[in-house]
Formats: sequence, structure tokens, C-alpha cells
Amino acid sequence: MGARPNFMKIAPILRAIEKFNTDPQTEHHRLDPCLVHTGQHYDFEMSRIFFKDLDLPEPDVHLGIGSGMHGEQTGRVMIEFEKVLVAEKPDLVIVVGDVNSTLACTLASVKLNIPVAHVEAGLRSFDRTMPEEINRVVTDVLSTYLFTPSPDADENLKREGIQEERIFRVGNVMVDSLIASKQKALKSSILNNLGLAENGHASAHSLGNRSYALLTLHRPSNVDDQESFLKILKALQVISKEVPILFPMHPRSKKQLETFGLRHCFQPLYPPLKVGNAGIYSLAPLGYLHFLRLMMSATFVVTDSGGIQEEATALGVPCLTIRSITERPITVNEGSNTLVGNNTERIIEEASNILNGRGKKGVIPDLWDGKTAERIMSILGEMAIK
Repeated sequence: MGARPNFMKIAPILRAIEKFNTDPQTEHHRLDPCLVHTGQHYDFEMSRIFFKDLDLPEPDVHLGIGSGMHGEQTGRVMIEFEKVLVAEKPDLVIVVGDVNSTLACTLASVKLNIPVAHVEAGLRSFDRTMPEEINRVVTDVLSTYLFTPSPDADENLKREGIQEERIFRVGNVMVDSLIASKQKALKSSILNNLGLAENGHASAHSLGNRSYALLTLHRPSNVDDQESFLKILKALQVISKEVPILFPMHPRSKKQLETFGLRHCFQPLYPPLKVGNAGIYSLAPLGYLHFLRLMMSATFVVTDSGGIQEEATALGVPCLTIRSITERPITVNEGSNTLVGNNTERIIEEASNILNGRGKKGVIPDLWDGKTAERIMSILGEMAIK
């Protein structure tokens, strides 16, 4: 694992391995996991705090790669991870998601003839200008076991010539973490800290006097391009006159706001936040539990993150995705997600629909039940026994 989205996917898998190892029927076939953190995300709030929130153990190996251009980062992970493979001689490498670490660890493994299992396989945006799309396609071609979250992912793989016997639909492992963490998130102090809770409580998706929208924005196509950023910002400024917008600011977004001279458009939040407090309020990056608590009670979410599209769907929270395409179409076709691109008018229109009670409800997709990691381990465990 290497970046924030990976942590939520790895945590349930480690729990499932422990369950497999302590099951009387399988304890004689014990699996010995070695947890490798590449260090692709090195900011504390975007990495270290997630270990605490998700009850992740300390990594057995920390590569400390840090940031860099795509080629540089991928190459450095490959070089360092190869050393781990040579030392540990694993029978299988499990990779998750679609970040540079996913691709790099897959390449290093197959070069040494070590099979790879890819969790969250088969997702496609069909936009190869996205670095993540390249990572997905190459990882899936090289992996031996492909664990998919949805029917569309299965079909994508089959269309690309992947043999059906390598494809296993198991559900969404991120939802495992969400379901396992909901009760802990309810105990988060974030609503009180921000002055959002009335008598210590906040109703989920309330349109009452404590309503707010939650924003995340970090994708290069949105924040690195000034024209695109301004289109999005114009819509947010209109929406924020009706409902306050909370923005835990990604380091990339913060840097670009300062570059474009737009930092003044985002106000620091001084609790309590009350109805009539129009504006877009910037927050420091949040840990998993604090962010999940904010999402659970948000009137709606605005994002360009793939994982948050899924989490909003799992929570039944209306979500506006600032992208014209998504590699997670099930969140649109079945879930609470709506694609709005960077179209100013469309973003305003869909937000208005939500605020007027016409927001998309959606349903929770099949197998998004918190048991995905157990299904993965059932398959891998059976293979290990054989």
C-alpha cells in the first residue's frame, strides 16, 4: 500500500487474514502477511493517522518513497520493492486500487515470477490521460487473480481478453472499512469541534439549520488548470450562499489556490458554524473517522475522488462528482452519484435540486455489504490449502 485510498482497502484484508489464521478449520494453513508501505503519501494526516483510525498495524517494511513525477515515483517503488521481494520470497503479492504504488509493485513482482492479486480490478474510465487509468489497465493485464467490485468491472476485463477463471466478483472492500468504522465515527468530536452539532447531535443529511455540504477537490484536471478551477469555484460560490461548504483542503489544491491567487475565496472556519454563514470554509486535512463523520451528516458531497463516490453511495448521501466520466459507473447507475463535470450551471442546478428535496437517493449495490475481504480470503485461502 502507498496512498490514503489504499489504507481503507488493506485494513479489512489484514483482518480477514487474521480470521483465517485463527479459524480452527484453517489454522494449520496459516498465512504469514508482510505489510509493505511504500510511503507514496508521506503527509501525517494523509497517512499516519489512518493507521490509528483503521486499526492498521505498523508496516513490516516502510520504503519511504515520498513524492515525485510519475515515472520517478513508480521507478523508485519498483527498485525498493524488488529488494523486499528478494528478501521475503512471497508466494503472492496483493495490491489494491490504482495508484503508482499499485502498478510499481505489480511490475516488480511479475518480473520475479511472483503472482499478483489485484483488489478493485476491472474499473475503467476509458480516459487514458488519467494516470490512474494506465495503472489499472497494466495492473490487470499482469495480475493472476482479479477481484472486482461490480458487474461492469467483470465485463471490462472480459472485453480486454482476461480469462474468466481469473476474475472473481467479491464486492467493494472500501465499504468493509466504512461499515466497520461507522460506530467509531459516530463518536468523533468533529461536529462539536466545528460547532455543527445541536446539543451534541446532528441528523444525517438534515436540511435544517445545521446543514452543510462537504467538498473534496484534488484531481490535476480540476485544480492544475486555472480555467477549470475558476468554473468550479464560480459554482461553489453560488451554492455557498444557500448552504455552507466545508473543504478539508488537499495539499495539492492548497498549493494551486496560492499559485492562482484564489486563496482569499476560502475562509478559515471559526466555530460555531450557523445557518446564514455563507461561504466556503477551508479545513486542515482530516483523518478517516473525522471525515467519515462529516460525510455521514452532510446534506450532500461535492468531489472528484473515486473512493468518495463509493462511500457516498454506501451511505446514501447525494454526491456531485466534478468529472465528466467515472471508472465507477455503478455509483451513478445504482447509487447516489451524479456526474456534473466542471460545468458551472450544471453544478449549481444539481445542488439546487438536492437543496430543494429532489436529490438522488440511489440504492446500495450488490455485495457492498462489509464482507468483501472475507470473500477474497475464502478464495485465496482455498488456493493456499490446495
